[in-house]
Amino acid sequence: MKRVVVTGLGAITPIGNTAADFWQAIKDGKCGITNVTRFDASGLKTQVAGEVKDFEPTDFIDRKEARKMDRYAQFALVAAIEAFKSSGIDMEKEDPWRVGVITGSGIGGIETFQEQTEMMINRGAGRISPFFIPMMIGNMGAAHIAMAVKAQGVNYNTVTACASSTHAIGEAFRHIQYGTSDVIIAGGAEAAITDLSFAGFCSMKAMSTRNDDPQTASRPFDLDRDGFVLSEGAGFIVLEELEHAKARGAHIICEMVGYGATDDAYHITSPIPGGAGGAKAMEFALADAGVEPKEVTYINAHGTSTKYNDEFETQAIKSVFGDAAKNVAVSSTKSMTGHLLGAAGGVEAIVCAKAIEDGFIPATINYKTPDPACDLDIVPNEGREQAVDCAMSNSLGFGGHNATIVMKKYVD
Repeated sequence: MKRVVVTGLGAITPIGNTAADFWQAIKDGKCGITNVTRFDASGLKTQVAGEVKDFEPTDFIDRKEARKMDRYAQFALVAAIEAFKSSGIDMEKEDPWRVGVITGSGIGGIETFQEQTEMMINRGAGRISPFFIPMMIGNMGAAHIAMAVKAQGVNYNTVTACASSTHAIGEAFRHIQYGTSDVIIAGGAEAAITDLSFAGFCSMKAMSTRNDDPQTASRPFDLDRDGFVLSEGAGFIVLEELEHAKARGAHIICEMVGYGATDDAYHITSPIPGGAGGAKAMEFALADAGVEPKEVTYINAHGTSTKYNDEFETQAIKSVFGDAAKNVAVSSTKSMTGHLLGAAGGVEAIVCAKAIEDGFIPATINYKTPDPACDLDIVPNEGREQAVDCAMSNSLGFGGHNATIVMKKYVD
C-alpha cells in the first residue's frame, strides 16, 4: 500500500476565506455566526447562521462562468484552486489521468433549485434557465474543479449528508493507497442558507433558536446546547502519494494514515444510542492506521451542539478509547464555524492537518455549563499550544452515515 501525504489546503468559511485566515481565526477562537442576512428570516424560529462574508465569485471566476454555477460550486472551485495552488503541483509535469477530484456535498445546488422553482411557478416553464440542471446537481463542483486544473483522473461526488466530505477524503486516500492515482483534490462544499432549507430544518426542530445571541448559539457539549447552527463554505485538501510528493520537493503538511466508514442502520436523523456506529468507524480508522488509542493526541469531534449527537459521540469515544479517553483532547470547531453540513469534514480535516503542523489544539468555545453526559476534555474556551502527533476527525451524517479519518505527523 502506498503512503499518502497532505500537500495543499484551501478554505472558504464563515471565519476566513483562505486556509490561512481560517486557521488563524480557529486559533483565535473567533466565532463566525451572525443573524441571517441572505434572506428575511424574521418569520422562522431560527434566525442565525454561519454565513460566508465578503465573498465575490468574480474576484476568482470569470463573470460569465460564475453565472452558470450555483453558490456551492463557486465555493468548491475557489477553495479547491487555493488548495491546488498551495500544493505547488505543475500540471505540465503530471499525467492528467492520475490526477483526480473527489468532492462531498450533501445538498448541492439548493439555491438554484429554489430560484428556478419560483421562476416556474411565477413565470412559467419557458423561463427556466438552460443551466438549471447543471447548476443544481451535486457533482458539478467536482466537474468545475477538474476543468479548471485539467485533472482527468477519478472524479465524483459523495452524498452522505454531514459525512460527505470526510467520505470524499477517505475515498481519495484509498485511491492513492491502491496506486491508481498520484494526486487527488478532495473535500467538500455546501451553500444551503436559503429560506427553503432553513424552513425544513426548523420544522425538524434541529437548529438553535438562540437568536438574541448568535455568537453563543453553537455550544457543543454544553448542558444548555439547543441545536446546531447552519453554515456554508468549502474545505479542500490535496492528497498525494508520498514518493510523488518527495520527487517534486513538495512541502508535506502531514500524513494521512487511516479511514473508517460505517452506518448505524438505525434512524433517518438520530444517531444510534451509545454511538456504536461512530465507534466502529473510529475503530476501523485506527486499525487501518495501525494506531493505538493512546497515541491519538487530538480528536476533532463531529460535535454539532445537538443533545443526542454530543452525548452519543462522547459515549462512542469512551467505548473506543477506554482509559485513554481521559487523556485525549476532544474539541468541536463547529462552536466557531457552525455546521457546514456536507462541507464540515473538509474544513475539519484542515483543522487536523494544521493542528499537527503547528502544534496547536483548537478550543470548543461557548462552553459555560458542563454536561455530565459529555465528560471528556473538550478543550473549553481556550486553545492550547501542544504538540500533536496524531489527530482524528469524526463526521456523522443523517441516515446514520459515519466516517473517520486519522492523520499523523509526517516522518520519513
